[in-house]
Amino acid sequence: MRRPALLLLALCAAGARGLYFHIGETEKRCFIEEIPDETMVIGNYRTQMWDKQKEVFLPSTPGLGMHVEVKDPEGKVVLSRQYGSEGRFTFTSHTPGDHQICLHSNSTRMALFAGGRLRVHLDIQVGEHANNYPEIAAKDKLTELQLRARQLLDQVEQIQKEQDYQRVRAHG
Repeated sequence: MRRPALLLLALCAAGARGLYFHIGETEKRCFIEEIPDETMVIGNYRTQMWDKQKEVFLPSTPGLGMHVEVKDPEGKVVLSRQYGSEGRFTFTSHTPGDHQICLHSNSTRMALFAGGRLRVHLDIQVGEHANNYPEIAAKDKLTELQLRARQLLDQVEQIQKEQDYQRVRAHG
C-alpha cells in the first residue's frame, strides 16, 4: 500500500489557486493549507481520464467520483464526503493553522481509469476570495460603489484574521 503523497502548497489569502495533478487508482493526494480561524474555504474540482487510444485526457465517466477529506490542525475531521467526478466542497475553519485537504478516487476497478491515470483539476479559494460578489450584489441590491466597499471591508477583515493568526503563531 502506498503512503499518501503529501504536497505542501503555500496558499495564502492572496487569491484563488488552480492546479492539476495525476493520481492512480488507489493514490491519495493531500495538500496543506494554512488557514486563520473562522475562514471560509471553497474547493472546486473536476476529473479527466486518460484515453490510451487517443492519447489524451477526456472528461470522466459518470460513476467515477472523488472522496474529499479535510482535517484541522489538531487532526479532527472537518469534512469527509464522497462527490461525483466534478464538484465543489466548502468548509469554514474553526481552528487556525495547517489544514490537510485530501482527495482520492472512489474507483476500485482499474478498468475505469483506462490506463490507470486520472487528472484532477483543483481550485482552492480562501477567505474573502471565496465570496461570490456578483451574487451578493444581486441579492442585496447593492450599487457598484456599495459592492466595492463591501469587498474592501471583507479584505480588511481577512487581513486582520491573518495578522491575528501570525501574532499567535509567532508568540506560541
